[in-house]
Amino acid sequence: MYHTAFLDLPHLATASGSVQLPGSKSISNRVLLLAALSQGTTVVHDVLDSDDTRVMLQALQQIGCVVEPAAVVAGQPLRITGIDGFLPNNARGQLFLGNAGTAMRPLTAALAVLGGNFEMTGVPRMYERPIGDLVDALRQLGCKIDYLKDEGFPPLKIGQPDFSQLGSESIKVRGDVSSQFLTSLLMALPLLATEQDITIEVIGELISKPYIHITLQLLARFGIAVKNDNWQRFTIAAGSRYQSPGDIHVEADASSASYFIALGALTTGANGQNGIKVLGVGKDSIQGDIRFVEAAQAMGAVVQSGPNWLHISRGTWPLKAIDMDCNHIPDAAMTLGAMALFADGTTTLRNIASWRVKETDRIAAMANELRKLGATVQEGADYIRITPPASRSDWTAASIHTYDDHRIAMCFSLAAFNPAGLPVRIQDPQCVGKTFPDYFEAFFSVTQPSEPAPVICIDGPTASGKGTIAAIVAERLGYHLLDSGSLYRITGLAASRAGIELTEANAQAIADLVSSKVITFLPDQQVLLDGDDISLDIRTEQAGMNASQVATFPAVRQALLQVQRNFCRLPGLVGDGRDMGTTIFPDAPLKVYLTASVQCRAERRYKQLISKGLSANMADLIADLEARDARDINRAASPLKPAQDALHWDNSDSTIDEAVQQVLTWWEQRQPFAPVA
Repeated sequence: MYHTAFLDLPHLATASGSVQLPGSKSISNRVLLLAALSQGTTVVHDVLDSDDTRVMLQALQQIGCVVEPAAVVAGQPLRITGIDGFLPNNARGQLFLGNAGTAMRPLTAALAVLGGNFEMTGVPRMYERPIGDLVDALRQLGCKIDYLKDEGFPPLKIGQPDFSQLGSESIKVRGDVSSQFLTSLLMALPLLATEQDITIEVIGELISKPYIHITLQLLARFGIAVKNDNWQRFTIAAGSRYQSPGDIHVEADASSASYFIALGALTTGANGQNGIKVLGVGKDSIQGDIRFVEAAQAMGAVVQSGPNWLHISRGTWPLKAIDMDCNHIPDAAMTLGAMALFADGTTTLRNIASWRVKETDRIAAMANELRKLGATVQEGADYIRITPPASRSDWTAASIHTYDDHRIAMCFSLAAFNPAGLPVRIQDPQCVGKTFPDYFEAFFSVTQPSEPAPVICIDGPTASGKGTIAAIVAERLGYHLLDSGSLYRITGLAASRAGIELTEANAQAIADLVSSKVITFLPDQQVLLDGDDISLDIRTEQAGMNASQVATFPAVRQALLQVQRNFCRLPGLVGDGRDMGTTIFPDAPLKVYLTASVQCRAERRYKQLISKGLSANMADLIADLEARDARDINRAASPLKPAQDALHWDNSDSTIDEAVQQVLTWWEQRQPFAPVA
């Protein structure tokens, strides 16, 4: 997951390949809560690891559930031993639920029925998301719930219920604000239906029926049969009791599939492949958002499907504009808003009032951000109408505000395929952690840019600070990092370990050796050679001398040329070395040449070596740097020199932060986006 302030997506041209989707957030949090309320131990496979599921798991452990392991571990199932419908004695505490509606609302209902003494808290946006209709329904039963701030909204205080007046009348709840209110009651009330039937009556039209279908399907898996009377009355039979199903698998997220379904519909293939294959969800999905496939087909997508996969390719182009009631796919319908940018005509999405009370006011947010791109947008209380930019020249390069809403970020990634060839900036990309932490990594794995991914080259003499500065710049931008100096150090180390003398006569053998190695640069500047950590081994003075020596061999330089260029991947690359801007990436849009005095560089190298517990001598370091400079400047192959279009920065007296900021400023000046406030 990217933790940067923003993520710049270069213009993208094609897409092809396959994507394995993460587990469904809606199913994950429902299953976790149902397992927690049940008798016995439930083994849950493929749980989504996201912000929402983390707060749910933490809360379940706070109320007395045993969860092993305590958090989601990739490839491992969770073992949840439930509380069998009863809280431990003196159960109390403050439960922080972030911005997770799928945790706040069902947990509020369950704990209000079970009792205890709890405060239900979250992030500020959660305190703007209505919960009053659910609280009103629970109070009809005799539940004790108080508002701690604003009437009708979290945070909440839950106390001991009084069910002495519980009668046979149905519990009434509004169905036209959020289906999560009904889902919460359906999951909580089996705890109370021990001696009598309990009926829930929906007031008004029930929105998002497919999400209620998911709830009913999962309740059945945990032993609870609910009678559904035309989506208006739901009856939970007397004698209900949650029982663990033993093992249960979480289906992949159909809402997350929508972005890749759209991707396949609006792009052409590449590398001999056609379309996008989505793995983990298919035609037999229990999730209502699988019907997004029908909407995509209506706009022109060609879709094939199997029990656990979808294959999507472009059909009609431009896409067809649609006028659709989207009540049945409220979350996935947002993706239709992004697809509308590529449609021939005006697309209208109706019956989406629930967008107003989601992670943000999604109707307003979509309208604001679509307009930034050049679209014409009308919005109403429960609809949005989108007309794409009239021509290529009407598109604009936009910096997309994401409102801490994962779906805004994912929807607008599709705008990088605009016909104007413009990049798109996604602010706060880590908001996708709510449901799909690795979304952008998955997105980049199947997309191809119209031009090579952008590169920032930072060149300069030994110990000029280029490695440190390049690493920080790469981290700030979310770009890959290439330390070319390390590649030559790695080459020298690998040859020495293999017993190959570093001579011109052995140059081809050295080149063949390094070409066969797997070299990995990790974000924390850790370096691996065939999986072996060699971070310290390549930072010795001897390793530096070996690097300068092998760098003079044309065969080695040729072998490493393509290796280095292969590091250029989406979303971009920061490369540091001595010939990044002159030889490796001569067309890079930004080239920086760092300089510093020999005395200054020697002092920095001295401190660096001492901090790592290595011996150092200032006089020797100065002599070595001067000798290296001479070799690097005078070598026949790619001598050390600034590129003609490089920007120079004397790093002798500046701090690391100042140098980093200067590079970022130069980079920002080359972008078409307004500065991020």
